[in-house]
Amino acid sequence: MSSLSSRARYLSRMISGQIRLLRSPPHPDPDGLIRRQMANREQHFLELVRRTVFADPANPYHQMLRLAGCGYQDLAEAVQRNGVEATLGSLHRQGVYLAHDEFKGRKAIVRSNREIPWHEASFRNPLVKGGMEGFTGGSSGAPTRTRRSVPARLHGEAYHALAMREFGLAARRYVQLKPILPASDGLLNVISFARLGCCVERWFTPVVRSLDSAHYGLATHGLVALARLWGLRIPFPVDLPANDFSPVAFWIAQRQREGIACILNSYASPAVRVAAAAAEKGLDISGALFLVGGETLTDAKRRTIESVGAAVFPRYAVSEIGSIGHACRQLTSGDCVHLFSDAVAVISHRRPAPLSDTLVDSLLFTTLLPYAPHVLINAEMDDSGVLATASCDCTFARAGFTQVVREISSFGKLTGHGVTLVGSDVVRILEDVLPRRFGGCPADYQLAEHDGHHQARVTLRVSRRLAVSSLAEVRDCFLRELRSMHGGQIASRLWRDADVVAVVQQDPVATARGKMLPLRLLGSGRPHES
Repeated sequence: MSSLSSRARYLSRMISGQIRLLRSPPHPDPDGLIRRQMANREQHFLELVRRTVFADPANPYHQMLRLAGCGYQDLAEAVQRNGVEATLGSLHRQGVYLAHDEFKGRKAIVRSNREIPWHEASFRNPLVKGGMEGFTGGSSGAPTRTRRSVPARLHGEAYHALAMREFGLAARRYVQLKPILPASDGLLNVISFARLGCCVERWFTPVVRSLDSAHYGLATHGLVALARLWGLRIPFPVDLPANDFSPVAFWIAQRQREGIACILNSYASPAVRVAAAAAEKGLDISGALFLVGGETLTDAKRRTIESVGAAVFPRYAVSEIGSIGHACRQLTSGDCVHLFSDAVAVISHRRPAPLSDTLVDSLLFTTLLPYAPHVLINAEMDDSGVLATASCDCTFARAGFTQVVREISSFGKLTGHGVTLVGSDVVRILEDVLPRRFGGCPADYQLAEHDGHHQARVTLRVSRRLAVSSLAEVRDCFLRELRSMHGGQIASRLWRDADVVAVVQQDPVATARGKMLPLRLLGSGRPHES
């Protein structure tokens, strides 16, 4: 989006999309909407595939289904006989699926020894017209543009309405820590929660603005002003000082002293930095509620947030798919959410992680609704998880979301010199081992892979706020831990040269979406949320 004309088109679409959203009232019966969609999910899936995949011979899925000998009538009979998930499992075994590298364009789509042509827009839903745009963070490749229509936004508000009841958000003050445009979820979240009656009090943004992105700041303020003219009481975004999350902690602590409970809506790593700042400054934010997403809520992140007396609950979303699930009050361990099964069907496939002998339960996603941003069938996002039946009686379960996915993690890979390490193992070193040994919190260490002149290089960033006496000791500790991992002995030998792996005292780099990614996971789908 570098040219002036493309920026103008983007802004025009955002304005027109927001006006259409503001003109559309929230759904009066979100529970009824979800129950009807759950009752008709098979028909919705078949209708979406009929109107998009089978109607377009150039669609890659059309060609996969043809190679599998499956026509529309065959698919309809299988779904009516066996259900959506069982049919998807059968299709996957017959080659109807999409690997994440194929979706991102890093690998050709080959089925039955035939290469299937495709282009950047092959998987976009042609039924979606208009709407507001967002972009993925591009941590695992080029950023992906995602457009969501007003019906999709209203559907998302139905999920927000469930969350408001489950967590009693109407009685809390809403504080947000999310970036401004071009990431659209920050703006849309404050609009949606305000439309549903939540008191949206503060919006902090962690991304330091530059001159070449100043137009995004102006656009964000303009769209906030438009919403305020429409009668929504939402705040303008407030920039945080570079690498300083204490203003968020001070704000929450002040409201807590006044007897006002707060909710913080954020990505997981910035939320951890808020909790760490509260602990360092001696601020009492106990009783605050953190709703986090954008990346895996690891045990280390959870411990840091809970250590200051706050409660934390994850949500699960992928920009290319939309909202996938949300935790309830009874899901208090691990990264576990209720699946939004009215909009997405999920099955799992046991397979090795990329270039590894480590087995993972790879999640395969299929979109069901006509306003899904992409039409996907058995698409991998390089996320793993365990599917199970919910045992809780909560707002989400009573709405029909009785399936959960637990132990969610990205199994993306860190590669270099022919060695691949499973991302979740490396994250354990960054978020658990190094903070225990050298201090700080899980968000203070970041590993990045990048191309050097002759070989791949790895940089371990250590936050400047930590008083580390010897970066060499940090590097040695990191390499020692690698040796205990599968493939780690080879990696530690190959990476022992300072020209290959370097440790620098540098603040973790925030992406354009404002998240401090602990690891550049090539192929990771988890850090993309909209």
